[in-house]
Amino acid sequence: MSTIAENIAKVGARIREAAQASQRNFADIGLLAVSKTKPADAIREAHAAGLRDFGENYLQEALEKQAALSDLPLIWHFIGPIQSNKTRPIAEHFDWVHSVDRLKIAQRLSDQRPAHLAPLNICLQVNVSGEDSKSGCSPEELPELARAVSTMPNLKLRGLMAIPEPTDDIAAQHAAFARLRQLRDDLGLQLDTLSMGMSHDLEAAIAEGATWVRIGTALFGARDYGQPSH
Repeated sequence: MSTIAENIAKVGARIREAAQASQRNFADIGLLAVSKTKPADAIREAHAAGLRDFGENYLQEALEKQAALSDLPLIWHFIGPIQSNKTRPIAEHFDWVHSVDRLKIAQRLSDQRPAHLAPLNICLQVNVSGEDSKSGCSPEELPELARAVSTMPNLKLRGLMAIPEPTDDIAAQHAAFARLRQLRDDLGLQLDTLSMGMSHDLEAAIAEGATWVRIGTALFGARDYGQPSH
């Protein structure tokens, strides 16, 4: 058994235990493998061990890996900040985008989504911790943005995403994730997705309703930031 396969099994066990502890269905919680800075071979290894959903932050790096792995039936999620000049290739090459935080980006993704592809699954990123350094719309901006995105023809608004301020305080972890869940529910749009929780806090996220946990380090090991970011 390879190291990545072993890690996937360990993370799967954590997800299953967290689901049982919060009386949730394990099948309702997706494992999104965050593969940024990792080589295509690592993704191929993870796919062989049962994963099919992969999250990328850097567009050029992601496109190169998609080309190298085009023989595999993978589902690609864009999870990084989005610049306006990057929306067309994202609209053309991804199945999900978790990091939409303003109307202009959503409109461009809808306009540039190829007609032969299914609508692009969208999560709106919310800055639940109020950190100046974090992407995401404010909770106050969210309702107007969600209503607008829900009407765009080539997008399917699925839910919300957040990257709360990192903390070892379990109560604070729960509070941030519970806030995102409440914001989603208050929209009244019948959204089914909460993209929240990472390697260090997935248990709290699952307890508060996560449907995607975004896991990188616990699957692939520490990231290599030696290469230039895209």
